[in-house]
Order: sequence, then structure tokens, then C-alpha cells
Amino acid sequence: MTMDDIMRAAPVIPVLVLEGDEDWAKLAETFVGAGLTVLEVTLRTPGALDAIRQMSKVPGAIVGAGTIVNERQLGEAVDAGARFIVSPGLTEPLARAVTRSGVAYLPGVATAGDIMRGLDLGLDRFKFFPAEASGGIAALRSLSGPFGGIRFCPTGGIRPDNAADWLALDSVLCVGGTWLYRRGDSMDAVAERARTAAALRN
Repeated sequence: MTMDDIMRAAPVIPVLVLEGDEDWAKLAETFVGAGLTVLEVTLRTPGALDAIRQMSKVPGAIVGAGTIVNERQLGEAVDAGARFIVSPGLTEPLARAVTRSGVAYLPGVATAGDIMRGLDLGLDRFKFFPAEASGGIAALRSLSGPFGGIRFCPTGGIRPDNAADWLALDSVLCVGGTWLYRRGDSMDAVAERARTAAALRN
């Protein structure tokens, strides 16, 4: 599955910071049942890799690992079952390592120089991050002009009230959102948010 396939699978990718010892497979089932099949588990917590292991076994779930910054984390994430890798920035060593691993890759970019380095490495799908802090929709619209074939997943500052505006951009295939799950949420609440997000089609 290519990164383009993954980005087109749903309009919103839940960006998940998972803490504690929960039934993460149940959380994945809730998202998939509500129409959000692509899930990014950030490697910001001690239990993240175990969560990826649990969630990657759920039928229909496309589980990736986020906040990957080096080759060690990449190897751990792939071993845990991650099908795609997301990084906050773009470096040549990590990009080449991900390419060798065979999993899909979504590196973070914020400038034209970042995008050009990615193109040199054979990449054309990027996370625009941090989206709002990097100039918001106006900035991404300007960046998209010189790079017609590039497509983005803006992440960082995306909210329920502005996600549709981002998705309306031709260069945006999906957005990443942190609002869909927080520790202590009921599965009913998660499902309701996820169904609303899944209905945001560009």
C-alpha cells in the first residue's frame, strides 16, 4: 500500500498519544467501525509500540507510527506492525532507511526547501507540519503553486471547526487530528467524533 493509497483512505487520520494500559484493539475497532481506517500512533509514550501491536491486528485498520526521528525507532515500529511511518521533519538518513524498509513514508515539511529535498529523495507525499504555526492555509496554498504534483496531510492545529477548510484545498488529501481521542474518553464519544470526521470528504 502506497502513501497515496493511505492518504486517500479517509479524510482524517487520528493522531493518537496513547497512555496507560487500555484495550487499544477496541479503540482501533471503534475508529474503523466509524469510517476512519488510518490510525497514527505517536511514539511519545512507553506503551506506544504495544498499542501498535494490538491495533495492527484489527481487520480493516491501517496502523502507522508517528514521531519517528531515527532508524532505531523505525525498526521498532516496523517490527511492531506499523504499515506507514510519519516523522515531524525530513532527513536524508531516515528517509533512505524508511525506503529500504518497504513501508510507506510521510515526512514532515514546512518550507519549499524541505519539499525540494523530499523530491530529490523520490518523495511526493508530505505532512505539512506544524500546519497552523507554519502559516496555515495561506502558506500551504502558496507552497502548492510551484509543486503541482505534491499532495499533503496538514497536521498541527487542525480542529473540527477548520478541518473542512483544509480539505477543500486541491493539494490536501487528508488531515491529521489530535481531537478524536483523549485518555478517559468513552468509546461512544470516540465513535461519534470519528463518524463526524469521516463525513468530511473533499
